[in-house]
Amino acid sequence: MLQLSSISYHVGTRAIFENAGGRVPAGHRVGLVGANGSGKTTLLRLIGGELEPDRGTIHIRRHCTVGTVAQDVPSGSRTALEVVLAADGERQRLLAEADVAVEADQVARVHERLTDIDAHSAPARAAVILAGLGFDEAARIRPMSEFSGGWRMRVALACALFQVPDLLLLDEPTNHLDLESVLWLESHLKQYPGTLLIVSHDQNLLNEVVNGILHVKDGQLAFYSGNYDAFVRAQAEREALEDAMAVKQELARRHLQSFVDRFRAKATKAKQAQSRLKALERMAPVTRTVTRNPFIRFRFPEPAATPSPLVRLIDAAVGYRTDCPVLTGLHFSIFAQDRIALLGANGNGKSTLARLLSGHLPALSGEIVRAQKLVVGYFAQDHLEQLNPSFTAMEQVATAMGDGSAQAVRDWLGRFGLGQERSEVRVGSLSGGEKTRLALSLVTLGRPNLMILDEPTNHLDVDSRRSLMDGLNEFEGAILLISHDRQLIETTCDQLWLVGGGTCRAWSGDMDEYRDLLLSERSAGQRNAAGSDAERTSRRDVRREAAKNRAALAPLRKRLAQIDQVLASAGDEKKALEERMGDPSFYGGDKDNVVRAVTRVKELADIIETAEAEWLEVQEALEQALAEP
Repeated sequence: MLQLSSISYHVGTRAIFENAGGRVPAGHRVGLVGANGSGKTTLLRLIGGELEPDRGTIHIRRHCTVGTVAQDVPSGSRTALEVVLAADGERQRLLAEADVAVEADQVARVHERLTDIDAHSAPARAAVILAGLGFDEAARIRPMSEFSGGWRMRVALACALFQVPDLLLLDEPTNHLDLESVLWLESHLKQYPGTLLIVSHDQNLLNEVVNGILHVKDGQLAFYSGNYDAFVRAQAEREALEDAMAVKQELARRHLQSFVDRFRAKATKAKQAQSRLKALERMAPVTRTVTRNPFIRFRFPEPAATPSPLVRLIDAAVGYRTDCPVLTGLHFSIFAQDRIALLGANGNGKSTLARLLSGHLPALSGEIVRAQKLVVGYFAQDHLEQLNPSFTAMEQVATAMGDGSAQAVRDWLGRFGLGQERSEVRVGSLSGGEKTRLALSLVTLGRPNLMILDEPTNHLDVDSRRSLMDGLNEFEGAILLISHDRQLIETTCDQLWLVGGGTCRAWSGDMDEYRDLLLSERSAGQRNAAGSDAERTSRRDVRREAAKNRAALAPLRKRLAQIDQVLASAGDEKKALEERMGDPSFYGGDKDNVVRAVTRVKELADIIETAEAEWLEVQEALEQALAEP
């Protein structure tokens, strides 16, 4: 389908690609991966014909159609459905010709071709795609001028999918989508009949959709079979092999150098020493094909206090106009250890609920009770826009911190992977991922016990997303998460709340069940999950029971957290004592210290054994409670 032969491309003096070669087999769905700035988008533009390589050839199979997502979506009076239908140029031309054709042969030819391309089902196919991307029936017939830039980009994506080109090029297609649309897109792309080349930082999409990986690194391309996880395993295996080869080579180098150093001045061995010295010079170092990415760690601060519950809503309503609330009937509590993900399509009110809980929006009615020591860290979707581009990262944090020393500011930035070098860079010159990390460092300055994160993975690459997952799992406070990244939700959250139908309710199923529900709805072009009266009654019963379960589970979760702290503290102390006792010099000192150390190790072992036994009992009780219908 696609063959890249010895291509080179430069921007100024910088080589993006240098004699790179690769291929994409016909019918494959291939993920294009690589570090930020490695040239992934540039490669798509070269393949799509927007750019020309300096040298080399890009061969695409003859008569193959290539599709991309347009960046200049019209915003005029045409409806979203009309724009998508117009993307099929051949159908448009044939329909126009059919309107004016008078000769019998011409009429027959036109209608035969319209039948061949299934032109008459086009409106239904376009509507299904738009419905999958979040456009209900009313939205599909709204003029493009009424849509925001993000929604117009969805229309552009719908146009590309509707054309079904032989080779479809997609660059971060999930950027403007909510979770619901991402799930639909995954399902749609898995069935794509042509060849797909997709750039994405969404690890779940790369695992669910693609069956090949094209890796961009150091101006070169390498193809791997399988999904993203298979690619990571192959990289790890190659890295381990190179490490072993490097160790073996270093041992040989030391052996040769030792001989040279020992016998260089000895007349009888001088010739042999010179021979080994030449062997050392010929010994090329092991070349690494795998470049380790710098490890970025998110270390969220420990909450200053952990009251529970943190916040309670009692029959509350929220919105931007008193006569038109967005959400009503809000009746729930958030406890100190809760990990909650908000599900629901864009426009259903997830961000509005986040603003209410963060204190940025008042309740229109009802009651909201906040713990006295509640501290909220709120990461909003527009948080990056609030950064000062003329400040350095140091100046941005120092201003927010107020009285912190320069070292305290550096230490704080270090928690979010912004070292000294990047901390002195102007915010306007930071990458999107670095700005996200800076914004996260700012919203956590108050050591929150409740973090509300609205799409925190925007602009983060795969490695940074994985580090964010680790950081959130280590965070000791509560989390309320809005994200289109399914893996982030499944890894960090244990409760799902569905925002829709003008309210927020617990979702008792898991993400697979939610995906199945969503796909069944969107395949029929539906936008709500009301169902029959019997189904609604059943779901109300489920929600009531889920609420009771959450209230019952809170003490168990709290006790588990307490036991974890005991185990961590006792384990650290026991390890430290055992390390001291492993030093022979320890026994040459005060004998009483030795006796006390031995006694304390035994006490700590008993504490750990007792705590582990209780942890198992509490965990079993928690699992049993979760398993109960």
